[in-house]
Amino acid sequence: MNGWTVAQVAAGGALGASARYAAGVAVMRAFGPGFPLGTLLCNVAGSFLMGLLVVTLAHFGGTRFAPFLAIGVLGGFTTFSSFSLDAVTLLERGATGQAAGYVFGSVLLSIGALFAGLAAARAVLA
Repeated sequence: MNGWTVAQVAAGGALGASARYAAGVAVMRAFGPGFPLGTLLCNVAGSFLMGLLVVTLAHFGGTRFAPFLAIGVLGGFTTFSSFSLDAVTLLERGATGQAAGYVFGSVLLSIGALFAGLAAARAVLA
């Protein structure tokens, strides 16, 4: 394990986690605390950005930036530990339907967003 790579991941993670926190607070203020919309939006947006990033880095030979950008920034931004906590919180509140919608929506929308990001980057860079 390379110390410089670990430092890149840590720095990117700090930025990504801070951005996720800020986005979560903004969404909470705008829509209220009833549903974990902030985490859902971060996971979907982060998945789209991951698709754009993977194609763009590969196209321009920039894979050396992947530890900082993909693992660090986007890894910190799209935390599935927060997703898991939100899903369990909804279940513990007895909101089984919301929990199921949240889990399936998060997974399907995030995977769809990643495909969209891949397609968008490939279309632009083709």
